[in-house]
Amino acid sequence: MPHPHSGIATITAFFEGHMTYGDTTGKRGAMSDGAVEWMRAGSGVWHAGEPSPGGVVRGFQLWLALPPNLELSPAESLYCEADRIEHHGPARILLGNYQGKGSPIAAPAPITYLHVRLADDERWTYYPAPNHDIAWLATNAGRLQIGDAVLERELAVFAEGSDAIDLISQGASEFVIGSAAKHPYRLVKGAFSVHTSVAALTEGERTIAQIRRSIAFAALAARQPDRR
Repeated sequence: MPHPHSGIATITAFFEGHMTYGDTTGKRGAMSDGAVEWMRAGSGVWHAGEPSPGGVVRGFQLWLALPPNLELSPAESLYCEADRIEHHGPARILLGNYQGKGSPIAAPAPITYLHVRLADDERWTYYPAPNHDIAWLATNAGRLQIGDAVLERELAVFAEGSDAIDLISQGASEFVIGSAAKHPYRLVKGAFSVHTSVAALTEGERTIAQIRRSIAFAALAARQPDRR
């Protein structure tokens, strides 16, 4: 079903499956294995996605808080098939730049976000950019050894800093890993929105309500299957 956002961006990486998508910016289409969806909600947007009947969709979605100059900007969406995503070794660059390779998506702040697959016993090191001070990792398949810790189907947030992160794969593994400069603004939260101030949140929620009454929303809702 359609749902709204404002003040944030989301990036969704699909690892398996097939789904249709649509949003109130007018974008429509279908996505499959390896595709990436970018949605900068800005001042407000409604979007929806449906897996193919009987199918399974597997992947990760990351939310990014936007700075004041973008949190009320016009909504934009970008859908990239797998062949548009650059690689560096076992890593696909979903957002930002890494080791001379870059994402087709313009990042709203200093960030690197990768999708990585490793073979059994493969060793790999992630090098955050010098101006990044937070890093995280989420595993989807297999086990990863990081120092004395072993992660399986877990989300890990690392100590602040830009030190290299050494990993050893136990079995074939799949995960996302990223680093960024910390968001320096307040997080003012609504039901579907995150902004930097109460005034911006109020404006975003007002825009969401206006879009809900628009022709663009009616067209989006009409494309969704009846699940009653």
